[in-house]
Amino acid sequence: MQLRKTSGELVEMFRAREATVAVIGLGYVGLPLVRAIVDAGFTGLGVDIDPEKIRKLHDGVAYIAQFDPAWFTERLADGRFACTTDFSALGKADAIIICVPTPLTKHREPDLSYVVGTARSIAAHLRPGQLVVLESTTYPGTTTEVLVPELETSGLACGTDFHVAFSPEREDPGNVRYGTKSIPKIVGGVGDAARDIALALYDQIVVTTVPVSSTAAAEAVKITENIFRAVNIALVNELKLIYDAMGIDVWEVIEAAKTKPFGFMPFYPGPGLGGHCIPIDPFYLTWKAREFDMPTRLVELAGEINTAMPAHVVTVCMEALNHRFGKGLRGARVLLVGLAYKKNVGDIRESPGLVLIRLLEAHGAIVDFHDPHVPEIGMTREHPEVAGRRSVAVTPEAISSYDFALIATDHDVVDYAALVEASRLVVDTRNACARHGIVSDKVVKA
Repeated sequence: MQLRKTSGELVEMFRAREATVAVIGLGYVGLPLVRAIVDAGFTGLGVDIDPEKIRKLHDGVAYIAQFDPAWFTERLADGRFACTTDFSALGKADAIIICVPTPLTKHREPDLSYVVGTARSIAAHLRPGQLVVLESTTYPGTTTEVLVPELETSGLACGTDFHVAFSPEREDPGNVRYGTKSIPKIVGGVGDAARDIALALYDQIVVTTVPVSSTAAAEAVKITENIFRAVNIALVNELKLIYDAMGIDVWEVIEAAKTKPFGFMPFYPGPGLGGHCIPIDPFYLTWKAREFDMPTRLVELAGEINTAMPAHVVTVCMEALNHRFGKGLRGARVLLVGLAYKKNVGDIRESPGLVLIRLLEAHGAIVDFHDPHVPEIGMTREHPEVAGRRSVAVTPEAISSYDFALIATDHDVVDYAALVEASRLVVDTRNACARHGIVSDKVVKA
């Protein structure tokens, strides 16, 4: 079976923006991507297995805070965007971009079930002349070793009947400076033709593209970016423990060190890592490295340090509560301030706040949470027991009823001065109080 169009014709189609581009997975990566695709002049198609997301898009209801639902309502009305749970619609697309989760199993090994399931759904409707791009973060080799064989169950051949590329997502939820369109895009293909076709597509959507020699190299780029962050965060987390023992404020040290105009990049300690990328991606490489009998000692040590931080925070809470009031955590009422994994977003994936709730309650504490961006805890793989809990309203009277407040995420909209004023004790894992100019003996840094 021959391609419907030659490689050159596909390139020209993308350059002319005369194509339909489908995005599978309408979450924190896929939703901004499909919007950028439509804004670039393409016809956009969103596909997701969750009918609730599709319903909300059709009803003009936002499920990701930073996106105006009116935009999707308008694009649905003018026909430039469509969304569905029906994978047969993929037959209309010229390019199909996969943006599905790649979590870890309970044994901290790669879980590619979403990628495999999506590939099988695509294969059922794959036609000659299509480009398929994987954006989900994964270990080097996934595209050629997992995705391509699944797609070829269609009876079509990669490189002859259809093309495949890998272009890692680089979304940073809540970042007002860099969004989908303004972040350079890494692109690697299964063969030069696939790379060039994918470049022609992304060149119309983002500020610049960066071609690499293969899909494995592109996969390694994203893994490297996130390991770099994980290792450096682990470093400052360990320095925090060391400097605390010496009576030195690590936050002061970092602020002073970052004045050096070269040779230093600031990273900050916290109660643990969260989000879909940094807590997970390094383990994709350590798993793959075992296939080559290669150790990943530094990466694994960084993971151990970061994973241990929530337990350290709970220890600080116990010590502070005992020192100030002569009581333990059992029966103590705790207000967790900020549940999202990072400031100013509502994303709770892999959030250390969820771990903190579990650890505190294991010690007998009674924990409520307040997060202006998370009105209710949704279902998560690791912490189903807290699903359905709702953010509590905070008033001076309500705050004063808790034994202590624990700042786990430093959202900008929180009134930290009022929080400290009304609290009996505040344990601050983000240096939020000091950054807001609040000096009080009620505040303990953790």
